[in-house]
Amino acid sequence: MNKAMHKRDLVREVAGAEHLPASVVERVLNRTIETIESELSHDRRIVLTGFGTFEVRHRSERPGVHPRTGEGITVSATRTPGFTAGSRLRKLVRESNGRADQG
Repeated sequence: MNKAMHKRDLVREVAGAEHLPASVVERVLNRTIETIESELSHDRRIVLTGFGTFEVRHRSERPGVHPRTGEGITVSATRTPGFTAGSRLRKLVRESNGRADQG
């Protein structure tokens, strides 16, 4: 099982690599996340070339089945956030060949 990197770990990693105070990196990361959320809430895409694209995906109304009763239901149309990896990120993950970071 892969170990997860949490937000605090990411902040520490970037702060150390860039020789910046963790508090500054955390503020920048928080603002970045808030900006992505705001743009998505206005149905706008965020393209980070080489990394990926954040966008709102629209799901149409569709038939479904109630899991307890087995009765047919209609699942309402909805909007959901989505991410598509960019070419550089896809290549990096593909070439890692499933190796876990030993660091």
